[in-house]
Amino acid sequence: PHIDRLLTLNDAVVLAFRRHSGSNTMTVIQAAALYVGLNILVLLVLALLVVRHRLSSAVALGDGGVPHLTRAVRAHGNATEYVPAALIGLVVLALLGVAPWIVHVGGVLLTAGRIAHGYGLSTNDGASPGRQIGTLASWVAFLWIGGASIVMAFL
Repeated sequence: PHIDRLLTLNDAVVLAFRRHSGSNTMTVIQAAALYVGLNILVLLVLALLVVRHRLSSAVALGDGGVPHLTRAVRAHGNATEYVPAALIGLVVLALLGVAPWIVHVGGVLLTAGRIAHGYGLSTNDGASPGRQIGTLASWVAFLWIGGASIVMAFL
């Protein structure tokens, strides 16, 4: 074996994750996969915040009336109410063959909205700019994804 043919770890990772399409352009299914992955990570971070607050408050079930734990539980719960339906919509759009930019618009709105909402709810009691912006972005994402899905059902 030639030494120059040995792969570095970096080369191996790049090869493992790169599509061999000969193009640097992201496909529509890759775009959907990006937002699935990002939003799963958002859910994980929100879940870890709940665990951290549970441990620091010694509350195993419920919120124990602890305000910061209540906010963390609701931030995670709210994300679990929104994220799955939107991700299903993005994957359906990708499978229907929409242009990648359509998935990117919905994915960016959803991801930014969920991050803003999670941050706003985790750090503030009551209304906050993060919650308001996050809610609006999430609703616009739902309208975008839902509307595009309905249009694609008839094309």
